[in-house]
Amino acid sequence: MAKITYVEFGGTEHVVEVANGLTVMEGARDNNIPGIEADCGGACACSTCHVYVDEAWADKLSPMDDMEEDMLDFAFEPKPGLSRLTCQLKVSDALDGLKVFMPEKQI
Repeated sequence: MAKITYVEFGGTEHVVEVANGLTVMEGARDNNIPGIEADCGGACACSTCHVYVDEAWADKLSPMDDMEEDMLDFAFEPKPGLSRLTCQLKVSDALDGLKVFMPEKQI
């Protein structure tokens, strides 16, 4: 189980515990966190679960694969090195303390 902080664009924080094996996107969905739409349900076929990871976590996450990188081209204002799709971030104890920030909108 990992404690993950989701920060809405307006600054509201939601700290939730997410079970290992789920994705960061599933943690948001299961806890009704606004700002992560996840239209494709986690198939990496849209960019509506886009977030900016806290800079302290950017190098600690698993590397992005080509499919995620391609989908980020469709995200709202992606930031190189910080933008990730939460459907591609698998939760484990190693993610305890992760903080992610929602963009102004999902497209």
